[in-house]
Amino acid sequence: MRFLRHLSLRLRLTLLFIVLTLVAWSCASFIAWQQTSHKLDKLFDTQQMLFAKRLSAMDFNELHVITPQLRTKKKIKHGHLDDDALAFAIYTSDGRMVLNDGDNGQDIPYSYRREGFDDGRINNDDDEWRLIWITTADEKYRIVVGQEWDYRQEMALDIVTSQLAPWLVALPLMVLLLILLLSRELAPLKKLTRTLQHRTPGSDEQLSTHGVPGEVRPLVDALNQLFTRSHNMILRERRFTSDAAHELRSPLTALKVQTEVAQLSMDDPDSRVKALSQLHAGIDRATRLVEQLLTLSRLDSLAELDDVEQLPMGDLLQSSVMDIYHPAQQAGIELRLHINAPDVTRRGQALLLGLLVRNLLDNAVRYSPRGSTVDVTLNAHGFTVQDNGPGISPDALARVGERFYRPPGQDEPGSGLGLSIVQRIATLHQMHAEFSNAPAGGFIARISW
Repeated sequence: MRFLRHLSLRLRLTLLFIVLTLVAWSCASFIAWQQTSHKLDKLFDTQQMLFAKRLSAMDFNELHVITPQLRTKKKIKHGHLDDDALAFAIYTSDGRMVLNDGDNGQDIPYSYRREGFDDGRINNDDDEWRLIWITTADEKYRIVVGQEWDYRQEMALDIVTSQLAPWLVALPLMVLLLILLLSRELAPLKKLTRTLQHRTPGSDEQLSTHGVPGEVRPLVDALNQLFTRSHNMILRERRFTSDAAHELRSPLTALKVQTEVAQLSMDDPDSRVKALSQLHAGIDRATRLVEQLLTLSRLDSLAELDDVEQLPMGDLLQSSVMDIYHPAQQAGIELRLHINAPDVTRRGQALLLGLLVRNLLDNAVRYSPRGSTVDVTLNAHGFTVQDNGPGISPDALARVGERFYRPPGQDEPGSGLGLSIVQRIATLHQMHAEFSNAPAGGFIARISW
């Protein structure tokens, strides 16, 4: 069957239909032959028995000589007489023939063995015959009625042929109709093929499922989902490329300038040291920007999380506070952790949730004045990170979380991606990130679930 794989679906279905039809027709013919033969045997056996019983009811006292009844086939109106349909002969109990039908009956030999049906042959004929022997009531005569087996088989064959031959004649018409129907039903697939051939790589246009067979519709739906994911991936890549090209232009230009300043300050050690220090700081800023761009791009490509586990939020916050504690001490910032709901757990990735908390703490430490306090508070339905800094203006607050947006007046270096990363991680964990100014002053980042 391997050669069928190289053929079209329409041709394969047509060939398989022809093969299955021929097999079904052959099986039906065989079964019909068997059943028809069985039914005809019962019918003709009954006919032979009834004929033999009618003969046994004759008055045998008037039988003195053998009287031929039929010599040749006689044409009968609206029919004909077949000489091997039935033949009979009447014998005395000692085997002497006293009467026959004048045709095949006179060739039936006396071979009585038992009452009832028996198989045998007649004189001058090699064909098998079906014979029935009956003894009269006075046991003086034996009646035999015979019928040729070939007659029954030919009759069964004629009946079966007359019933099944029209189906065989109709097979070419059925094949033609099948080809037409397959062409009609497969037309939507051809249209779908042409659509795919002319489709642009980045297109998000959905394939139409109108007229598509139900068996193929799941495939079309899967293709539409694939095209949507591919389109989103291409948009993310374009966005990442655009963001990287835009945001890295200034840091790289600054690095180039600082490098040239360092080269021109070979005779001035103080200027060279200052230029190299600024070059080092610029490299750190560029490195942080690239890392945040890559992190955000990777988060955008995630539709759902893998390797999630049940995480105790108290332990997660405590670990993140310990990670940022030393830089906070160097900046003169005091970190305080308040766990009001120690048994709260959430399903998620420890690495991403830790990154979310560290970004919030890093922002609070970087943009709070020296001597400030940062409070991290865990409740049953979320946690907050609050500082007592100056906060931000209402206009800037409305844009907090936008990519690459930094409120005006910021002296600390940054890329404006930290809170965007926080929002994306929160969304992936079915959490909500909210940013606002504290009533008593300061900035509050609230993560709720």
